[in-house]
Amino acid sequence: MLTLVARQEGNIRQRVAGRFKARRLAMNLPQQELARRSGVPLSTLKRFEREGLISLDALLSLATVLDCLEDFERLAASPMPTGAAVSLDALLKARKPRQRATGKREGRHAV
Repeated sequence: MLTLVARQEGNIRQRVAGRFKARRLAMNLPQQELARRSGVPLSTLKRFEREGLISLDALLSLATVLDCLEDFERLAASPMPTGAAVSLDALLKARKPRQRATGKREGRHAV
């Protein structure tokens, strides 16, 4: 389950990075110029476009220059569905608590 979630997160990161890069290219902005205008270090911008990894502050700075900051207003704006919370609770409850081993271990002597 966690592997699937991690894979989905990676895919989302890559798609967002791809959209930002496409927007930068559509505006005919070289990486150096976007980095300068946004205040985001060039190395951070390159890593974001390559791997999809960036801080929220840096991402918002890029979005401001690329004129898509308003898109973040809709992020997680709708209320969370109750089914998602229940299923997460069910997953957490489904974990078996660790139990102590029963029986004697070899090599241990009573004192």
